[in-house]
Amino acid sequence: QVQLVESGGGLVQPGGSLRLSCQVSGHNLKRYLLAWFRQTPGKERQFVASISWLGHMPSYRDSVKGRFTISRDVAFNRLWLQMDSLKPEDTAVYYCAAGEVISSFSINGYDYWGQGTQVTVSS
Repeated sequence: QVQLVESGGGLVQPGGSLRLSCQVSGHNLKRYLLAWFRQTPGKERQFVASISWLGHMPSYRDSVKGRFTISRDVAFNRLWLQMDSLKPEDTAVYYCAAGEVISSFSINGYDYWGQGTQVTVSS
């Protein structure tokens, strides 16, 4: 069982930055792949980035490569998403997720989800 709690969302102007945080708790966290997804109203939840708890294999969707950075802090049990050069199309509810998979870009690979945090990019 894994519990995930996101924070750090908000309103930011285009070109600005935000850092999302996900507090991770549970047992045997080394078994899990951690990820960020995002969702806008009426659309499917989409993969943003993932990384193993051991820090291996960071992966990103093409539209955020070079702008977003996923990382984790094992000492404080936190997952981070640093978002730079934000665009209006990045506006969404961002979710933290965990799954016992090696790699997955699909929501089906993840068993545990946080409640989400709203990110709004607007002038």
